Amino acid sequence: MQHIIDRFISYVTVDTESDPNSDACPSTEKQWDLANQLVEELKKIGLEEVTIDENAYIMATLPSNVDHEVPTIGFISHFDTSPDFTGANVKPQIVPNYDGGDIVLNKELDIVLSPKYFKDLLQYKGQTIITTDGTTLLGADDKAGITEIVTAMEYLIQHPEIKHGKIRIGFTPDEEIGRGAHLFDVEKFGADWAYTMDGSQIGELEYENFNAAGAKLTFSGKSVHPGYAKGKMINSLLIANKFISKLPKDEVPQKTSGYEGFFHVNHITGTIENTEVQLIIRDHNLKKFEDRKKTIEKIVKKINKKFASKFGGPIVECVIEDQYFNMKQKVEPEMHIVDIAEKAMKELGIKPLIKAIRGGTDGAQLSYMGLPCPNIFAGGHNFHGKYEYVPVESMQKAVEVIVKIAELTAKK
Repeated sequence: MQHIIDRFISYVTVDTESDPNSDACPSTEKQWDLANQLVEELKKIGLEEVTIDENAYIMATLPSNVDHEVPTIGFISHFDTSPDFTGANVKPQIVPNYDGGDIVLNKELDIVLSPKYFKDLLQYKGQTIITTDGTTLLGADDKAGITEIVTAMEYLIQHPEIKHGKIRIGFTPDEEIGRGAHLFDVEKFGADWAYTMDGSQIGELEYENFNAAGAKLTFSGKSVHPGYAKGKMINSLLIANKFISKLPKDEVPQKTSGYEGFFHVNHITGTIENTEVQLIIRDHNLKKFEDRKKTIEKIVKKINKKFASKFGGPIVECVIEDQYFNMKQKVEPEMHIVDIAEKAMKELGIKPLIKAIRGGTDGAQLSYMGLPCPNIFAGGHNFHGKYEYVPVESMQKAVEVIVKIAELTAKK
């Protein structure tokens, strides 16, 4: 277990935060630091055909050790971390034999990880938990997944008595900003199907996800000295606020669950003359997803109509871009790949939690690119924030699931 801890910490202490405002790939130069480290590690443990391309996409091969034909399977994770919360100077804390009580992340700042609020913690009483120090995210999303894949491949190399077919692994940049699969070469990867190790708690197995889009709205205004502004000033900040107030108030992340979709305003910045609002749109149902985009367009149209004469043209511009779609449509015709993962978990004494992802993974886009790709737990909780943590035992179980999937796929 210490081997997993050491490997995980060696990854999370490398800053790989991605940047949605960059057009480069990877979106930040610092992602190369971990990418190059991974390439050397994959070669060191004995994988073959280890490659990294000009955009930092990493691929490698574990050759088959059976003499009969076996489908080629893949395991994929991403090495960037979310720009929603800093991933620089991560200082992991290890809590052995968790006692079920509060975990003080940062005494000086009075930051506490408590099971009174995060009830999932109680599932891991008696286990070893890795947390943040309360000032950064941890990076278990998805460096836990990378840890598990590398460790599983190393285990299979060291235990040739475990029979398996050809296995391909892939590590991607920029998943957290929706681009993880954009430049992924599915043909080069050459797998019949794959699994992303990018889920949360132990047992998760997912082949449904949100349809997703992002919207960027730019509000214009007119600045005049406030003492002489009557009938002249147009405050773009207030118009942006009016737009936000028109969105369905109960259809937000903090009030939805299961298959319920939402609108999520995640960025706003501005002045009197120019305000920018960014939001994301999510729904599992494709028709409802399209209706959500229309709702935004209707609100924009009404605001523009109201201010047309006063402003002399459109006062708000809106750009909506689709990000990914529900992989269910692509995975359901290949349900045997979900069945194999479910069987692997059951044989290891893990209760499968088959549910829809309230988010997305590289697998959503890859499934539409011709590589069916369900999602399996990586073990972490509370992603994208200072309360993120991962039980080491969950990572160990994920390693065992990867090994078992490889074994089951190779059986005649």
